[in-house]
Amino acid sequence: MNSYQKRSKQELARRVAQDIFDGAYVNLGIGMPTQVANYIPAGREVILHSENGILGMGPAPAEGQEDYDLTNAGKQPVTLLPGGCYFHHADSFAMMRGGHLDISVLGAFQVSATGDLANWSTGEPGAIPAVGGAMDLAVGAKQTWVMMDLMTKSGECKVVQACSYPLTGLACVKRIYTDLCSLECTPGGLRLIDTVAGLSHAELERMIGLPIQPATPQ
Repeated sequence: MNSYQKRSKQELARRVAQDIFDGAYVNLGIGMPTQVANYIPAGREVILHSENGILGMGPAPAEGQEDYDLTNAGKQPVTLLPGGCYFHHADSFAMMRGGHLDISVLGAFQVSATGDLANWSTGEPGAIPAVGGAMDLAVGAKQTWVMMDLMTKSGECKVVQACSYPLTGLACVKRIYTDLCSLECTPGGLRLIDTVAGLSHAELERMIGLPIQPATPQ
């Protein structure tokens, strides 16, 4: 019987937020990554960017306080922190492509052991091609982090030796944060950052099907 418990989506968002450094400019992608905005540690200045043209984005508004003229790229209502602003979509993409973002946090369908990213299409017949700004964020940010469940609903691991889905970017992912573990992608393969309590290194390697280097001592 498994002796570990998966991180909830809220716990995963908190785990990602924990590693964002003070003063960082960060883009949060559509879907699960948007929750990271709600868990930035108190006293840490993190300037959140949204692809549709916001800088200084805050957490989700309280119920009943939503302003649907102020939304993130996923059309969810957000808040604006003091000093925040919004601007033209083209200016937003200039920030993304110009290397002005320290970190982008994206979802993914697959990530390879060396950091290749596939997050816009499964390549299935009838799939709608919608890469959006993911390709710009993946290569434009100084670091790309992925936030996702480790396994698909059918039990296949999303961390793979080589991506079988259409690629968003090559060797662009630095870290993978999942409901069971956090991993670093290196030219030599995967390196462990941490796991949930009770999940052994050997069991994690079995689940992923790839060798994982031990965590670097702090």
